[in-house]
Amino acid sequence: MNSRWKILAPLFVILFPVIFWLVLIRGHNNFKKLPVIGPFDISINGDTVYHTIPHFEFTNQQGKIISDKNLEGKIYVANFFFATCKTVCPKMNEQVQRVQETFKDVKDLQLLSFTVDPENDTVAALAEYAKKMKADDSKWWFLTGAKDSIYTLAREGFLVPASLSSREFFHSQDLILVDKDKKMRGIYDGTEPADVDTLIDEIKVLLKEYQK
Repeated sequence: MNSRWKILAPLFVILFPVIFWLVLIRGHNNFKKLPVIGPFDISINGDTVYHTIPHFEFTNQQGKIISDKNLEGKIYVANFFFATCKTVCPKMNEQVQRVQETFKDVKDLQLLSFTVDPENDTVAALAEYAKKMKADDSKWWFLTGAKDSIYTLAREGFLVPASLSSREFFHSQDLILVDKDKKMRGIYDGTEPADVDTLIDEIKVLLKEYQK
């Protein structure tokens, strides 16, 4: 036994750091941190100042005024759609529905869907659409308001293409993950289930980041 230990002991000393390193890099979501998306500046003292989502205030499907203040202490996923869309939007919001179901008991996650057709997507129209999507009114808000404010927020806040001069509504199929500090942490194709799988996994990563 002693002779066998003399042979195995050096091997253990050599292999242990390698095994430990493999455990670290393969541990599911334990050490991963999501990047911050968007432009940034360097302050005078050398700190990195990242792009953040600006203040907004719109009305949801229940007729309640919702602003960024309602999202304090939460992470959220945002997208842009319109209720009469027959192509991209249904596929995208079916995937948002998946996200809702996955995190139905997580109070720190909110879902926001901004209409790009506020003239037609009234509060009543959004309420009907929310019902169609089986939305939890407390977790998934469908938001309407002044068209120029929505398009400015899309373009300058969430950095998605939006043009008021276009004759057609822009179709952004992006789902945008925003952290508790209003920073964008990921952009995902809302029509691709595999991309939404990644979103779901990275929401878990971000939640764990705040738990630490």
